[in-house]
Amino acid sequence: MIEIDLILKKYTFVQRDNLIPILQEIQETLGFLSTNSIAKVGEYLNMPTSKIYGLATFYNQFRFEIKAKHHIRICNGTSCHLHTNSQIIREFKKHLNIENGEMTKDGLFSLEETTCMGACGLGPVVAVNNEYYTKVTSEKVCKIIEYYSNK
Repeated sequence: MIEIDLILKKYTFVQRDNLIPILQEIQETLGFLSTNSIAKVGEYLNMPTSKIYGLATFYNQFRFEIKAKHHIRICNGTSCHLHTNSQIIREFKKHLNIENGEMTKDGLFSLEETTCMGACGLGPVVAVNNEYYTKVTSEKVCKIIEYYSNK
């Protein structure tokens, strides 16, 4: 847990306003928010862990379990839904042989259906880690999987 201690030391002015940046940095470092990391943040900011969990579960950017090397998020907002995102979701599930919230056995891919990703006119939208793909088609699904399989 040395990484968490180093992150917390960066925030010398202890205040609740630092909670989101601290959680973001911990997740970026560890890949997720562990129970232990939330407890350490609670101690550092003198906040109950229930308040921290409450905030972290409110924002869909935070996760509580580790994701695969290539985390695929598929927009399930209204606009993307109207632009056949359900077909894209089916294609990813079929090719990866996983369901929403699951990870492939080799740890290479995980899949998450998420709320609006803010590119409504360009749907369906897919993000792999921090790389965004717009106007995704079934053919693009195969190319995306192939590209990240070799990366």
